[in-house]
Amino acid sequence: MRVWLLRLVWCTLPLAAGPAVGDALSGWASRPQVVALSLCWLAWGSGVVATLAPRPAGLTFLRTLAPAFAVLAIATTTTGSTTGLVGWGAVVATLVTAALVADDALAAACANGVAYGDERRYPLRTPPALFLGPLPLVRMLVVVGVTAGPLLLADGRIVVGLVASVAGVAAVFFGSRALHGLSRRWMVLVPAGVVIADPLTLADPTLFVREHVRSLRAADPTAPIAPSALDLRLGATWGTLVVTLDEEVDLLRSARGRHGGQTVHAGTLLVAVSRRDDLLVAAAQRRVRVEAR
Repeated sequence: MRVWLLRLVWCTLPLAAGPAVGDALSGWASRPQVVALSLCWLAWGSGVVATLAPRPAGLTFLRTLAPAFAVLAIATTTTGSTTGLVGWGAVVATLVTAALVADDALAAACANGVAYGDERRYPLRTPPALFLGPLPLVRMLVVVGVTAGPLLLADGRIVVGLVASVAGVAAVFFGSRALHGLSRRWMVLVPAGVVIADPLTLADPTLFVREHVRSLRAADPTAPIAPSALDLRLGATWGTLVVTLDEEVDLLRSARGRHGGQTVHAGTLLVAVSRRDDLLVAAAQRRVRVEAR
């Protein structure tokens, strides 16, 4: 239902926030105004497609765009570019949209939009440290990288516009690649067992066969971690799940650089997963051993 609510809210954004956009651009020259409006309509239309056909790429797009809409609405309202109910209506609409885009219901829908056969995907929680600076910064760079060059060129500043366009291509390429990695972090229930697909912690998706999974167990995030456990949560604690194997296995940790990752041995793993209770119920139905807390 929350995904359908997002679709409804997103489709009504031109009515809720469109007048504020018109007010904010009313003082612009004609060519930059046309380009800005075209970019807004293109972004909105792409968002409609992303909400109606959930995919990981769409999740990356929506989670980059929706906060930008909210920031622009707040900035134009607080600086006086838009006033009264028009401005604050845009602020409310864009903030509600950003909240719905951040909801794990959308992440789950996008993850399962590319699921193969009889499998169910559950997104892993984003490391909280990223919200303190890196994640908003990268999203801002991507949005600026898309918009700055065309707007400067439309305003007649050719040299600066060309430089901004070239820099923008690089910012969009590397920024989108990093953001998309966050949209492809899952714990997956497959017919053979459980898969952890997390490019931030493991070099490759790793299958743990059902017969070798001793138990899945929800854990208190404040409980002490066993020294032998491999913590893959990256600082996230909400939704902690303990995967206990019947013997230690070799895992290749992901690493930056050309020399590959480090091989570690672990018989217990900790992950932080969204919709943990749903995962445990589905795992039990698939004959994976689930241990009561």
